[in-house]
Amino acid sequence: MNSRIFIAILFLAALAISLTSGYFSIVGLMDIFPGGGWSILIMGVALELAKLVTASWVYRYWNTSRLLLKAYFILAVILLSTITSMGIFGYLSKAHIEQNITTGNKTLQISVLNSRITNEQKRIADAEAMIQQLDQAVTSLTKFDRIRGANGAIATRQNQAAERKALRQIIDEATRNTDALEQEKYTLESTQLALEADVGPVKYIAELFYGNNDASSVDRAVRILIIILMCVFDPLAILLVVATNISLQEHATPPKKDLTLQDVASIIDEPIATSVLKGLTPNNASTHGMDVVLVDKDNIRKMT
Repeated sequence: MNSRIFIAILFLAALAISLTSGYFSIVGLMDIFPGGGWSILIMGVALELAKLVTASWVYRYWNTSRLLLKAYFILAVILLSTITSMGIFGYLSKAHIEQNITTGNKTLQISVLNSRITNEQKRIADAEAMIQQLDQAVTSLTKFDRIRGANGAIATRQNQAAERKALRQIIDEATRNTDALEQEKYTLESTQLALEADVGPVKYIAELFYGNNDASSVDRAVRILIIILMCVFDPLAILLVVATNISLQEHATPPKKDLTLQDVASIIDEPIATSVLKGLTPNNASTHGMDVVLVDKDNIRKMT
């Protein structure tokens, strides 16, 4: 692969990881300090940018910068990376908590619906029991052949008409309410199943780590995953930025060319080149990008 293409891919990877890490960190810090608002946003952007620039500067000027300055910059990068990791932890923790709250709310709503359904079913049962008692009164009169007359079965049945109608209305209303509540419960249960499916992989991880997938084990498994992401995310972003600097520096530096004995012999015979070579010593030759070995001119000619 062409070195320029590789450097471009490396730069894009470093940029993508840095932007993603920065976004998670800033949003997480805003969640940790909800009263900060725009102040936290501006501070987070500035610190993220300063962290990457500082890491690049320390690498580029490592050999020429003072020890105290390097020590402070390294400490600053470590502390800023810790702050970024805390922001990522806050962001991911909030996402997990919101998931649990949503699932818990659905469970609570389903519990309330179950209570309301039970109440409506009790209304139906009570009304049907009342109707059964009315039927038993008519049946008793019929059994003793008291059918006609003011107190007969027919008259009693007619006197019960209004009460029976009211009881039937109660049953019909309670039945409609029960059907509506059952439909609402079904919708909530479907949503809850979808939410539980979203956390299904985490439950398997919790079962792998702790042998069960209860709420406490799931929370601990999520915490471990978040810590792993914290340990990888921001350090990887910083190292990719440093790796990009290394690649750019190596690509910009021309390769050294070793002089052969023939090259040296031909240069010595040139008046101008000779005057230049006279000023070169092993101590200052490296500043010119050459490795020079001082030998006698006659010996060079004999060797060539």
